[in-house]
Amino acid sequence: MSEQVLNLVVRKRVEQGEGVVILDLADPAGKPLPAFEAGAHVDIHLKAGLVRQYSLCGDPANAAVYRLGVLRDPASRGGSVAVHEQLTEGACVDVGTPRNLFPLSCDATRSILIGGGIGVTPMIAMAHQLTAQDSPFELHYCGRSRSRTAFLDELAVADFAACVRTHFDDEDDAQKLDLPAVLGQPDAGVHVYVCGPAGFMDWVISEARKAGYAEEHIHREYFQVEVDASGAGFEVVAQRSGKTVQVADGQSIVDALAGVGIKIEISCEQGVCGTCLCDVLEGEPDHRDVYLTDDEKAANDQILVCCSRAKSQKLVLDI
Repeated sequence: MSEQVLNLVVRKRVEQGEGVVILDLADPAGKPLPAFEAGAHVDIHLKAGLVRQYSLCGDPANAAVYRLGVLRDPASRGGSVAVHEQLTEGACVDVGTPRNLFPLSCDATRSILIGGGIGVTPMIAMAHQLTAQDSPFELHYCGRSRSRTAFLDELAVADFAACVRTHFDDEDDAQKLDLPAVLGQPDAGVHVYVCGPAGFMDWVISEARKAGYAEEHIHREYFQVEVDASGAGFEVVAQRSGKTVQVADGQSIVDALAGVGIKIEISCEQGVCGTCLCDVLEGEPDHRDVYLTDDEKAANDQILVCCSRAKSQKLVLDI
């Protein structure tokens, strides 16, 4: 089933920090937008065939706008550059309805939100929602430099400003993130949420595990990862379609399937969003995504065909 696509207009555009644009997207007629919960993202449809996901960073209680913060990254695959160049005030853009792969836990008694750089965007929405729920939390925002960091003025006057701590690489050691102290003891109801560059996230996750946090209390959302497409070729059988294809070294399963006329919906192409998830009927996947949990990967009954490969010589998929 295809997602609903909304045609929205850029009502407001503000550039902050270094290379960050903050966009307010709204219905052209002023109608309320479909509701979302903190942690949700939307698909932004840019030039032909280019779809990228961006976290919603506004207040979920505000149905008038979807708010995004996008860092211009020249090393990316074109999405952020297209956002910066195409989405000027008054421009129209197709936007998918919100999807949430990074929700707040309903049974948390306290939440520790840790955002690195532009990874703070879902944390801002979480802070709004937790404030509305009167649920205890703290938000730690890490950046390279205060002058290069967006959202600071907004966070300073937010209803939850007292819960925000900022940490900058180029300032004194006393204000830098003391992760062991922040994580403390993993009490039963404490949940940790992290988003940011992959190395930063891996550090936070590793430290949370060392501190004794259960896996189900460590929540993460990657927005960009390096994909390793190397490995020997293998065969993929699309059982429902009745087609078989050979996947070459360096070729993705989704590209190989497209070559025999089987189109799989994709979005991130990095194993982050879960759009291309397929059921595995036979064979052993070589999981290279960051979407599935370790338990889900161990079950070997699902695969993200945009980036993962096979350890067995053949995979049979339910497509």
